[in-house]
Amino acid sequence: MPLHRDDPRSVGGYKLVDRLGAGGMGAVYLGRSRSGREVAVKVVHAQYAEDAVFRTRFRQEIEAVRKVSGAFTAPVVDADPEAARPWMATQYVPGRSLAQRIRDRGALRGGELRPLALGLVEALRDIHRAGVVHRDLKPANVLMAEDGPRVIDFGISRAVENHNTLTETGQMIGTPPFMSPEQLTDARTVGPASDVFSLGALLVYASTGRGPFDADSPYLTAYRVVHDEPVLDGVGQPLRGILERCLAKDAADRPELDELAGEFATALPEPDAGDPATVSLRPVQLPATPDTRLGTLADPTGTTRPGRRSRRTRPLLAATGTIGAVALGLTAYLLLGPGWADSGGGAKPSPSATSRWSGLPSGWKPWQTTVFKTAPLGAKKALGGQDGLLAGEPDCLLHEGAVYCAGASILPVRLDARTGKTVWRAELAPSGTESGSYDSSLLGVQDGTLLLRQTISTETGENERVTVVALDVETGDQRWHRTVDDENLALVLSGEVVLTSDTGREVTARSARTGAERWTFQLPAGYYCSFTTAGAGLYAQCTPIEDGAETARILVVDRSDGAVRSLKAPVNSGILGALDGRLLLLESTEQNLTYSRILLVDPETGARTTTKLADDYGENVTLADDTMWFTTSNGQVTAVSARTGKVRWQTGTSLEQPGDARYDPRARTLYVASASGRVAALDGRKGTVLWETLPRTEWVSSGLFQGRVLFHEGALVVSTPNGTVFSLDPAHPERKPASE
Repeated sequence: MPLHRDDPRSVGGYKLVDRLGAGGMGAVYLGRSRSGREVAVKVVHAQYAEDAVFRTRFRQEIEAVRKVSGAFTAPVVDADPEAARPWMATQYVPGRSLAQRIRDRGALRGGELRPLALGLVEALRDIHRAGVVHRDLKPANVLMAEDGPRVIDFGISRAVENHNTLTETGQMIGTPPFMSPEQLTDARTVGPASDVFSLGALLVYASTGRGPFDADSPYLTAYRVVHDEPVLDGVGQPLRGILERCLAKDAADRPELDELAGEFATALPEPDAGDPATVSLRPVQLPATPDTRLGTLADPTGTTRPGRRSRRTRPLLAATGTIGAVALGLTAYLLLGPGWADSGGGAKPSPSATSRWSGLPSGWKPWQTTVFKTAPLGAKKALGGQDGLLAGEPDCLLHEGAVYCAGASILPVRLDARTGKTVWRAELAPSGTESGSYDSSLLGVQDGTLLLRQTISTETGENERVTVVALDVETGDQRWHRTVDDENLALVLSGEVVLTSDTGREVTARSARTGAERWTFQLPAGYYCSFTTAGAGLYAQCTPIEDGAETARILVVDRSDGAVRSLKAPVNSGILGALDGRLLLLESTEQNLTYSRILLVDPETGARTTTKLADDYGENVTLADDTMWFTTSNGQVTAVSARTGKVRWQTGTSLEQPGDARYDPRARTLYVASASGRVAALDGRKGTVLWETLPRTEWVSSGLFQGRVLFHEGALVVSTPNGTVFSLDPAHPERKPASE
């Protein structure tokens, strides 16, 4: 590339003739000495020149590279770490990086792999003999010269005997797809075996075009490096067996370089001069681009570099346990970038076969909106209170590509789940109620009909009217409505019927689409009943209205004809869901603040078993995949076995006031969202924090409402207490709508 207007024209007596690339820490130029010798000159960005820690690191890099000499490394020619803008000149190696070579022409074939593998072994042997560990061996740091590979960029190298390195103070830097497990968990234990691990990962990438731990985010990649077995699909024997040993989690189980040299020489075929594939190691004459002169440190995965994102949009990691160590490495990786020069480019790779997250819905893009936004057809906004925070708490559900929301001072609205566009906003509130209040809650969607409960009252709170309303999901037009008395029951949609009550005692099941009556039955006198669905059944939990009663009732309702059977239950218990055909209830303590026991009730016989919880848990709880997930206002998430009551894991997140957890069994991932729109993803089996996002809206400290997560195929939809609704890609949670 030609020099920029503000680029220096000479550094240290070297005339700069071209710009080879630039990254987060500095720029790389093609320099020429007075004798005509060409060198690659790294010049630190001005903002880092005043940073004493950075200068120390740069000085450390120079000292490390100067110790190394060999046929397969690029030696230092000159340097001045004390200059106003520190710089270093290394041998200029014409040729593309291995990363660019694979992006341009695919994985190496035939005899191409042998000279690469043996050349890298020799380069690492020279590096280690000098008492240095490279620590960042990756395809972007390997230049494909005509006479063999060259290893470059010793920016995070350290001398083996130096036990007081910058990396031990949280400045560990690397590239997750090619970092060893010990780099992510305990940087103090990093040694030559770490480079062997990186070599194994690099050769898998070179031979298949995919890394052995590829994932859709650096966080998940780092997790896989530490915990998962490598994916070696496409690597044939005997090379596969060698690379499996290189990628051993325990450094002591990895082979020595001398041993590797002999094994590679035996396992890999000699280059065949007649095979067109073998000439691809040589530089290809292409139009001048940043990558044709120097193998710049582009991200080997071809994805957008995390180091280029603004600090405000970066996801966070909770520093707990092993992931705390991972966070140290990834924070540095994200903030500083893994290398000097970034030429960009490269197509986004397809997710690996073991990718945690599935593909996104067709036409989906990140979006963010508010339930108060005006609909395209000019439908009016909600009633009074729309500028308040608690007034905007949305009650949202997702059905067949549409997000439906309602709530306090929120008229029912339908959003397109792919784009966030408002499809319609229902005009339900009659004129003359602007000075009063309006509230609505969603019952569900059935047969093309959205069912909701709405309450309209006057300014004084008198003359309150509660109705069940059915809306056409396509247009928002009202299909039917009915005034109800729900003083003694909570309304529910179950299958094709919605349960209503005209008197507060007699329950009527009506067709969700037409409102036609199906059947009726009487509620027991002296109880308040809350209907719920659990598994395939419909149940009512009926609690005595009078204080002092010890027994509640569970009504088992046949939704086809309204036949009812009654079971007994403790008065301080509630139905959470179904497990193995039985109802799962949680029994609270006498103070009714925390849960202490699990009750499993057979809905046919009433037989029940009781299991004591390992501890008392309160606040939000959900049941999924035989696990109860508890969240607390301080961000702690606890997974408890629904069968044994024992804790499976407990993890602290940095989310404030998170809502109910939602578990996605396909991705084996648990999601929680906070009142400010922060979202955290945790591994459902181990509780490891995969990522956390920054706030999306103003935090509402209500104690009543929290963030909620919904699933739209592979995407997430999140609602917050102040009426903000947004959608994100769990594989790339830091991405924001283009308009922001």
